[in-house]
Amino acid sequence: MTKYCLTVTCATTRGIVAAIATFLAEHGCNITDSSQFDDVETSRFFMRISFESQEGADLAALEADFAAIAKTFSMQFAFHDEAEKMKVVIMVSRFGHCLNDLLYRVRIGALPVEIVAVISNHMDYQKAVVNSDIPFHCIRVTKENKPQAEAAIMKVVEEAGAELIVLARYMQILSDEMCQKMSGRIINIHHSFLPSFKGANPYKQAFARGVKLIGATSHYVTADLDEGPIIEQDTVRITHAQSPEDYVSLGRDVESQVLARAIHAHANHRVFLNGNKTVVFQASPGSYSSEKMG
Repeated sequence: MTKYCLTVTCATTRGIVAAIATFLAEHGCNITDSSQFDDVETSRFFMRISFESQEGADLAALEADFAAIAKTFSMQFAFHDEAEKMKVVIMVSRFGHCLNDLLYRVRIGALPVEIVAVISNHMDYQKAVVNSDIPFHCIRVTKENKPQAEAAIMKVVEEAGAELIVLARYMQILSDEMCQKMSGRIINIHHSFLPSFKGANPYKQAFARGVKLIGATSHYVTADLDEGPIIEQDTVRITHAQSPEDYVSLGRDVESQVLARAIHAHANHRVFLNGNKTVVFQASPGSYSSEKMG
């Protein structure tokens, strides 16, 4: 049996869940997992359903037949084959902990993505990437060549058929044009628990303030630096005895985990934009299981 998922966003009203459940049952599908959220502040409804097609209904037929229900409720909807892996381009500068973590997770099947390219403005991780049989592109970025560099980046993304760009400690600010073109399809990891300590050197800022918790935040990229909708966050406790260098070291693990969880949620179609916030549903049973051990 083929496993699919359906994502739905629309205005809040009666009968949405009943209409979807009835539709799936009539098309020979069995629901295996379902999450929904009704935002009383925005009057928006969000839903994600995992289901099995038990009588051979395919995506094209389901999409075509569901159009009538979508029109009735003015829905934005999408059907996805859960066996298909999302194509991702990773961008990195000189901090490689997130990149290395993602390469490992993908290798063991812990992330439902295919890394189709890695782009860097340095050569530091060429060997690690190429040894993983992934194309590596070094695209230098300066103030003078930024438009040309971003055009080269977008060429790689488009030719690789990537659906998502991941900034794995890529230390360049993207242009407004690129942010708008890839809206909702660029995920960044910021080495701070936003909204505190934005911009450059957040660990140094945290040390100067004597905080007892440092963290990391993964968010969608917008034209406003470090202001994009937040997907995932976590923290680690520290003491007065830690140095700024300790902050960096302790933060690495948190950054890697937070970024991986954000990518997992996005690739599993569990993240919904809700104004300047997100709705993030819990993972379906079994979606964290790995295919391999190492």
